[in-house]
Amino acid sequence: MWPAKGSIRGNGMKAVVGETVVAETANEAVVRIEGNAYFPPDSVVAGVLLDSPTPYTCPWKGRAQYHDVVVGGTVLRDGAWSYPDIKESAAARVGRDFSGYVAFDGRQVRIES
Repeated sequence: MWPAKGSIRGNGMKAVVGETVVAETANEAVVRIEGNAYFPPDSVVAGVLLDSPTPYTCPWKGRAQYHDVVVGGTVLRDGAWSYPDIKESAAARVGRDFSGYVAFDGRQVRIES
């Protein structure tokens, strides 16, 4: 279920394109890896991510899935990525399973806390 506008106030994180919130969750739900905030999949607004064909495999996390971020008529190419099936060693390294969590490209999407 999508949180009500303003419901995370004070202890949450948002991913924002222009004035549109594309993901929002509580701080403790975010997984921080290598300077990126990974949002739980259910915190991302339905329909804003389209799978991209861009290939990438991280040596320690596994195969990435890039996503174009679509807001209104704006398409941010490869504006987000996730790891659908992380390596077991990656979950151990981070301390939790972050399969499917979504990180946003900070050059294209503003992260607010």
